This record gives sequence, structure tokens and C-alpha cells, in this order.
Amino acid sequence: MRQPQPRGPLGEDLLAVLRERPGSPDARRRAEDLADAARAAVARSEGISTDEDVQLALFVLHALAYQGVEGIDDRWETDPDALRVREILAEAFEAQLRAEVPADTPPRTPQAVADALFAMAADDDGPSLARFLSGRATAEQAREFLQLKSLYQLMEADPHTWAIPRLAGRSKAGLIEIQIDEYGGGSAHRMHSALFAAGMREAGLDDTWGGAVDRVPAAWLAGVNAITMFGLHRRLRGAVVGHLAMYEITSSVPSRFLARGFRRLELPAAAAFYDEHVEADAAHEQIAARDMAGGLVVEDPAVAEDVFFGARCVLHLDALAAGQALSRWEAGESALRASAAETARRGPAELVS
Repeated sequence: MRQPQPRGPLGEDLLAVLRERPGSPDARRRAEDLADAARAAVARSEGISTDEDVQLALFVLHALAYQGVEGIDDRWETDPDALRVREILAEAFEAQLRAEVPADTPPRTPQAVADALFAMAADDDGPSLARFLSGRATAEQAREFLQLKSLYQLMEADPHTWAIPRLAGRSKAGLIEIQIDEYGGGSAHRMHSALFAAGMREAGLDDTWGGAVDRVPAAWLAGVNAITMFGLHRRLRGAVVGHLAMYEITSSVPSRFLARGFRRLELPAAAAFYDEHVEADAAHEQIAARDMAGGLVVEDPAVAEDVFFGARCVLHLDALAAGQALSRWEAGESALRASAAETARRGPAELVS
């Protein structure tokens, strides 16, 4: 993706370091200071999940493990100094999530795990963007929704795929079965990321991954960062499995509302993306909850609590992001951050955050 605009001192320092040649004396010296800058950013943060500077910095460091960042050497992905900074931010983010998300005592059979996850989803009373998009959203709000979702949907499935080599048996087979569909059964144009890109092009939007990064608020970055954080750490394999299970459980019904809304707004390609999820995720939710999550609890009981932690993080972070967007729209405002042109004209203090 292209390099984003920094949102604070940490982002400015991070991008300045990453533009250097990794391993050079100057890069090493500046990277030592960068670790201190990361700790300072965490210390002054009033909430990691909504901290624009911290979440963008973590997103950039995570992007090095996916499709990379323009103008940044790929060797930074595994550079010890960059990894040190990434872990400072990730550990603070994880700690906040664990403090905010209630703990569960997980059941110990696959069906009981599935039942508990479905009950968790049924009890959720978070705000519904899908219902808003279905009947009330304007065409411009629908375009904003696509941009907000794009940082995940344009690489859909990739963060969860990190878990495949970390699982075994029934849980691994269940995850692979789900991911095969996510990747279009091997057909490039049927990959879910490709279907979403088609919807963005139809709406006149940039369909490149990360193209909307400067417009997406921290609460939405946090959702993507959580998945990547879970996927990149073997110790969090339970969390990434629980996260995907809850994604699948909470996808089919909202996707039906979203498809209806995009069709109402005469955006058939975007509607088709959500039509695909109505059918696919109705089957995936059973595989994800019983075989993948339930199987993992039986096969690897040490990570059972993290399965439910990952699942609750979906509901928690989705509610945070959705509530922010709905409050903006209800007030007649944009849910996006101000563009670079708007920032230059109005000044950074007026940024939408």
C-alpha cells in the first residue's frame, strides 16, 4: 500500500525510520529512539483502541507482513528493531482488550463450544450498521461504509490464514474448508476480496488494498489490527480461531441486510459481495463454531479461554467502530477522517476521529 499520512509523533518517527535502509547505522540508532517513542505513545494514550497514532503505527508495521508498503524495504518485516516496536504496541493493545472484554469459562465439548458461541452472538446488542445501510443510508454513506470496511475486505481471509500451520486435526481441517471458499475455490475472480474490489470500483472508489487508509479512523484500524495480532502470534492461536468463528456466526444475517441496502442504492456489485456471504457463511458458521473452534478446545484445551476471548473481541471492536460511524451519520457528518485537502484547508484540529 502507499505510505499513509502520520497521525502523531509516533507515526512520523516510524515512517522516517522505515524509509531508511534496514540494518544501516543510522537506522539502528533511530530505531532505538523509536522504541522509546512507542512506549511514550502508549503511556500517553487515553485508549489504545481509538488512538489514531498508535493504531496507524501498528497497522503500518502489520502491513509489512502482507503486501508491503511503498518505499519501505521488505527486510523491515523481520528487522529486530521494527519487531520490538510492533510488540510494544501489540502488547499494550492486547492488554487493553483483555481488560475490556469479559472472561469466559469455556465448555469442553465441540457442540457445547458451538452452543456457547451462538448464545454469545445472540446476546449481543451492539449497534447495527447493516440495518442502517439496508433502509436509511444515503449513497454517500454507503460509499463511506465500503471504504471503512476495505482495509479488511480487500485482504479478506489473509489474517486468519496465519492460523493454518498452527492447528492440527479437526480444527485445522475446519479452517481450511472455510478458507477455500474465502479464496474463491481457487478462482481469482471469485475470491471474496476480488468481489469486494468490484463493488468498490462500481462505487467509483480506489480498490487497491490500503487505498483508503488515510480516511479510516482508529476504531476501524483496531479491528484489522486485532485479527493480524492474533494471527501473527502462535500463542494467540485460540484467539484467531475464536475471532473467525464469531465473524462467521455474525455474518449471514447482516449480509442479507447489506445486500438489500446496496441493491436499493443501485450498487449491484457490492450487493453481490454480500449475497455471497449470505449463502457461504450460513454453512461456514456451523463449521467454524463446532469443527474449528470446538475442535480446537478439545485438541488444545490450554487455549480454550482464548477462543472465547477472540470471539468477544469481534463483538467489542465491531460495536466500537459501528457506534462511531452511526453517531457521525446521525449527526449529518462523515464517518471518515478528513482528506488531505480538507486537512490542509481546515487544520488538523478539525479532523474527524
